[in-house]
Amino acid sequence: MLNKIGLFWYDFIVGDDRTMAVGVVCATALTWFVVGTVAAAWVITPVAVAGLLALSFGRAQRAARVCGS
Repeated sequence: MLNKIGLFWYDFIVGDDRTMAVGVVCATALTWFVVGTVAAAWVITPVAVAGLLALSFGRAQRAARVCGS
């Protein structure tokens, strides 16, 4: 039972792409570290997520070209 709960949360958080999950965690951690020093620290996470989304789209487009879709 506990194993299935752990697998659910891993699949829910990480999903198919570990790079995206690690990127979001790093951006959130960076925001947390910077929040006391910079007034606009909240900008870090949305900008990082937008960059990760662009990276993901680029990889998907390259994969589609390789597969001939």
